[in-house]
Amino acid sequence: METKHDFEILRYLVKQYLETARQPEQDQRRNLWRRHNSLKMTRPPVLVMLGFWNAWLRDYIPESSLRCSDPFFRGYERMLRLKLFHATLGDDTIFEPWISQGASHVLPSGGRWGIELSRTSPDVDGGAFAINPPLKELDDIHKLLKPRRQIDEAQTAANLARLRDAVGDLIEIDAVRGTAYAHFGGDISTDLIQLRGMEQVMIDMYENPQWLHGLLAFMRDGILAAQDKAEALGDFSLSCHDNQSMAYSEELEDPHPNSGPRRRKQLWGFMAAQEFTLVSPQFHEEFLLRYQLPIIAKYGLSTYGCCEDLTNKIDMLRQIPNLRRIAVTPTADIGRCAEQIGGSYVISWRPNPTDMVSAAFDEGRIRRIIREGLSACRDNGCVVDITLKDIETVQGEPDRLSRWVRIVREETDGASQMPA
Repeated sequence: METKHDFEILRYLVKQYLETARQPEQDQRRNLWRRHNSLKMTRPPVLVMLGFWNAWLRDYIPESSLRCSDPFFRGYERMLRLKLFHATLGDDTIFEPWISQGASHVLPSGGRWGIELSRTSPDVDGGAFAINPPLKELDDIHKLLKPRRQIDEAQTAANLARLRDAVGDLIEIDAVRGTAYAHFGGDISTDLIQLRGMEQVMIDMYENPQWLHGLLAFMRDGILAAQDKAEALGDFSLSCHDNQSMAYSEELEDPHPNSGPRRRKQLWGFMAAQEFTLVSPQFHEEFLLRYQLPIIAKYGLSTYGCCEDLTNKIDMLRQIPNLRRIAVTPTADIGRCAEQIGGSYVISWRPNPTDMVSAAFDEGRIRRIIREGLSACRDNGCVVDITLKDIETVQGEPDRLSRWVRIVREETDGASQMPA
């Protein structure tokens, strides 16, 4: 009875979701993003990025509101309810007419590098955790294990079968394999700090540079080997595009479910260096970018940056041969970035969510900040989109998001250089 009940809930939500995914405006958005990500002048696309890592969303769609009994189906119920809420905001997010189920990747005991990572939990929900890095001594490097590609095929097939039994006659179920050594699992920076600690890595750059180079080379080679193996076995598909926006362009194939094997040269890749925000461009290049380059160069097009300030590192990033998008974050200087980037790359501008929706909702302030940023981009011939992300609170007013989209659209329409 519980399974039947869960099926009914998911089927109801899938039918609602498909009504959105099949709207003609989704193809209009695809066309917009294809041209935009191919450096053609369009109206600036507008994105809102939502996820349950944001505490306010966990309150807006609390566990107590979910009706599925099985944890597996509850995950999809949560995802569908989030997408249905997102669809009300009116941004340029593309809602695809499929849902995805990832493969069950088997990692070494302790995690990606075979060594236990530990954190001190925050005292309050949404607070910061503290890392307890396991590489405390230089000799601890020998505890690391080389990455390996292993998928639990039986568990993967069982999960796909369960989801297909529930809703597979209504919506296509996309089987995503990929690799555990991609995105933040493949940018080196994220795991480096988890393994060694932020302050200690900065000290190592001065006191133990050769040891640090050895660790970075080990991580680079391990990530490359894992990705090479995944590609050889056909694990990459058109569901594995990764660019922190809408992964459409005229140069690459569109995202598509169950596409069959693709090479990385046919996909978007993503790389970030959030932990290197306070590291100089020279040390960033020496102790990170040179090791990231062989990984990201395997992809067709690439995106660099998440939350780090890259204002003083634009010239450094020009070494990336397939670079197409650069993140310009709340702590970055949009004016200086626009001057340096010009029309060479897409600017993924992420204005400060505190200024936008997370403090007092001030329409005049929002318009002034957006106008100033768009003016800097226009003056320098930039191709820009605007992303609202890392939204930790909307102070109990979720309608701020749709209001923000409306305001920004009014401003970007005035900045358009070509009809969308």
